[in-house]
Amino acid sequence: MIDNSNIEKFVKPGTSKHTCVVSETLRTLSDAIAESAAICGNCLLELSTLEKILSAFVAGAAGPGGMEVLTARAEALRSQNHCPSVARVIDPLLSSLADFRSDFEAHALFRNCPEGACEKLRPAPCQNGCPAGIDIPRYLALTTRGLYRDALDLIREDNPFPWVCGLICPHPCEKACVRANLDEAVNIRYLKAFVARQALNGGTFPTARVPAPRKNRKAAIVGSGPAGLTAAYYLALAGYPATIFEALSKPGGLMVYGIPEYRLPREVVNREIDTIRSLGVEIKTGVSIGKDLSLDDLRKDGYSAIFLAIGAHRGYRLGIGGEDDFAPVYDAISFLRGINSGVKAKPGNRIIVIGGGNSAMDAARTCIRLGCEEVHLAYRRTRAEMPANPQEIHEAIEEGVIFHFLTVPVRVGGASGKVAYLECLEARLGEPDASGRRRPVPVEDSNFRIEADAVIAAIGQGPDLGPFADNYPCKTSRKSLLVTQAPSTRTDVPDVFAGGDAVTGPATVVEAIAAGKQAAMDMEHYLEGREGQARLFLNHKRSPHECVPVPASLRIGARRIAMPMAGIDARTHNFEPVELDLSEEQALAEAGRCLRCDVCIRCGECEGVCREQMKIEALHFKQIGPDERILSDYTRPGERCIGCGACALACPTGAMRISDADGFRELRLCGTLLNRMEVLRCADCGGSFVPERFLKFVEGRGTEENVPAVPRDLCPDCARARRARAMAHSFAAGEDDDG
Repeated sequence: MIDNSNIEKFVKPGTSKHTCVVSETLRTLSDAIAESAAICGNCLLELSTLEKILSAFVAGAAGPGGMEVLTARAEALRSQNHCPSVARVIDPLLSSLADFRSDFEAHALFRNCPEGACEKLRPAPCQNGCPAGIDIPRYLALTTRGLYRDALDLIREDNPFPWVCGLICPHPCEKACVRANLDEAVNIRYLKAFVARQALNGGTFPTARVPAPRKNRKAAIVGSGPAGLTAAYYLALAGYPATIFEALSKPGGLMVYGIPEYRLPREVVNREIDTIRSLGVEIKTGVSIGKDLSLDDLRKDGYSAIFLAIGAHRGYRLGIGGEDDFAPVYDAISFLRGINSGVKAKPGNRIIVIGGGNSAMDAARTCIRLGCEEVHLAYRRTRAEMPANPQEIHEAIEEGVIFHFLTVPVRVGGASGKVAYLECLEARLGEPDASGRRRPVPVEDSNFRIEADAVIAAIGQGPDLGPFADNYPCKTSRKSLLVTQAPSTRTDVPDVFAGGDAVTGPATVVEAIAAGKQAAMDMEHYLEGREGQARLFLNHKRSPHECVPVPASLRIGARRIAMPMAGIDARTHNFEPVELDLSEEQALAEAGRCLRCDVCIRCGECEGVCREQMKIEALHFKQIGPDERILSDYTRPGERCIGCGACALACPTGAMRISDADGFRELRLCGTLLNRMEVLRCADCGGSFVPERFLKFVEGRGTEENVPAVPRDLCPDCARARRARAMAHSFAAGEDDDG
């Protein structure tokens, strides 16, 4: 990663500390070339070559050998010493290459600008928002074309669980979706599940990627949740044999034992795990590392690297009176594990769940399905502060869960060892705490009771280090989380790596997948015996897929389609999926709503040239950020655009295009047809000329002094030819007169 503390030495005064070193090095070199009158022609030519190479870095086109080529040519020019002035230009370049090598490599190898400053390397906001870095616009484009298998293979380049994430991901990508500035975000989350379902079509879908040749060093992975399975997937693709050790009887971790089936059918999880198995990954269940086998045992068995992906299976206690005196008092993770293991017995008729996260929602909604008569949920803040997915909260209320906000539990009460009630205090919100949310402050003497037969605490969870006793496998934090050298997954033990919930605490499946990807990169680096730190997983821009042609009315007129849901009465009596599927027609329409922000970088250059230079104002954009604007009026170009093409010339990425075909001139933005005008035919050659609106615009701007008196029904070539003939005729006539 870039060390911003030293950047001042390599950039000009006044530039931001967030300036990209690579682009700033290019700018400095370009300025030096422009100002260098004392440099000879040969050196100037070589400097211009270096400038072109650096330009390729900024554009992400330098390729794997770009770093070596740039360094070698710069060092060769420095050693020639033809011109004393060259050293003043080359030395800063060589310093930047040495001190910020990782940034140059990110540009050349991974098409990534760590500072997000290089426009051509800036991923779409949705891709940037995805922890796994999925190329979302491209898979949506493939989906729109009906290329489901290609779309699935593309997703699995970054995420081996497309169907799982398509059902349960909290979709941070949608929070970043630019379309939300016009109406609603694209349903990116569901479309992953749709693609997987369509590609599966009753069969299997083994990965299209071919694993590298098998290598002789192998890796052990402790835990078969999303982090562990993901690490095994990418290690297997890299050619490293990976064995997963799982303490429970089934693989999947919290995807199987924590998330209820009405949200995530087990068939979906199993099929995606089978894909990972198809790469040669071995999964050994019922083996507890620390209890049945030690890390030293794994080392003796020839495992050269170990990844601890043990999840967070230990629920936190309430720490209030009566918690140990009356039963049943569960932690949510243990309760859900029991239910998801097949023991679907209701804990009582009146249940109180304590907490406001997704685990609390899962526990409460599970109790509804088990037939509990009353399910209460106590949360110490308001609904606005709840960390649970808003949709989960909404559905829990629909299903009959009774919410008690600003409620602080203080004691579990009962008789004869049985829970009878939960005593609580009312609360008010005080000053914000470390999380940024206002801290709940109990109101004195506001005690009240909620009658209950069972209490379920969903107030957090952490890794279960019990099997290791006091011989922990690596350094741990005060909260018993595994400590890594962030942002890598390395621990203080050279051959031990860790990631996922065991490091971060409870997070999302997609965040665990991102941790597994980084772990695979760190472990591969270690297994290959490389020095230094492994490269970091970076969201990077890919080569965009061709934009799908679509009329403006269809692009902007399409609205997000609400997901169909099972009826409340039907869904509260079983564990069948609550969310149903869109039809193929609906899913394709939803995918077609994507604005293709991987192509358009929302710079507004096209609008500026149309408004300021051409004075046409055919493009109307909306400001959505300090440096971002998006087209907000899709009908205006059809009414005002003259087809001059100035906007397309100004566009730095090719998002805006103008073309002539079949007698029409079309203006498209990322495939969206903004204007289509019939093109006039040349009276002489019959070829395409210009739209009539463009011709009238030119005539309106012209005067007798600056516009030659030639017919306006001629193309430029024929007009020039006619003027030439007229001029030749005039000269010939003059010579005749002289004669």
